[in-house]
Amino acid sequence: MIRLTRICRHPIKSIGFEELASAPLTEGRVLPFDREWAVLHDAAKVGALTEWVHKMNFLRGVAGPELMAIRARLDEDLRRVTLTHPTAGEITVAPDTDGDRLLDWLRPLWPADKPAPVRVDHLPGQAMTDVPEPYVAVLNAASNADLGARMGQDLSIHRWRGNLWLDGMEPWAEWDLLGRTLRIGGAEVRVEQRITRCKATTVNPVTGTEDADTLGALRATFGHQDFGTYALVIKSGPIARGDRVEVL
Repeated sequence: MIRLTRICRHPIKSIGFEELASAPLTEGRVLPFDREWAVLHDAAKVGALTEWVHKMNFLRGVAGPELMAIRARLDEDLRRVTLTHPTAGEITVAPDTDGDRLLDWLRPLWPADKPAPVRVDHLPGQAMTDVPEPYVAVLNAASNADLGARMGQDLSIHRWRGNLWLDGMEPWAEWDLLGRTLRIGGAEVRVEQRITRCKATTVNPVTGTEDADTLGALRATFGHQDFGTYALVIKSGPIARGDRVEVL
């Protein structure tokens, strides 16, 4: 039996992850508050956000590995995010109004030779995910375990920045789900495409250091850098850890 075992979101793009016990999914929308905010750098080719823009405009773990070790906790009602990091400590900010405080906290974690962080922004109704479509990322825990076994090390699921983690499948069986619909709790999602991965997945989300050649292992084993799938919510409903997942 397939189960939903983890629900994860990232309120500020590339800056912190949190796990949820439950969440509502809405047709044609991402997981609530996933990539709600993003931090632009001074080489960004956009002004105020008016539409989805490419990830190259934002601070990201691929350029600043220490960002990968940030954890987040969002108060949805107050729109306040508490961030913690092993060396930077803890800060609570309202990204809509406390942008300067957040930038000051991030600067020591961001490489000095990279374009400096300059602004926190968001666009209501448009998550700043890596692709413009309102996808949720659905991943297979058995594939993560299998890849780690091939590499001879444990791999945290948070390297992959996924949203919904499924257990009870064979390793890599998610590729067979492309085009299929999954019923998860009270919601339904349609699996649309694979996710091609970047170097951020080589970073340990506990230490913020590169310690695993995930991309090399994927290329050596499969000849590509794909891990996980994107899915579109096609029926609104609640989901919770432990929900049964049915392939329709």
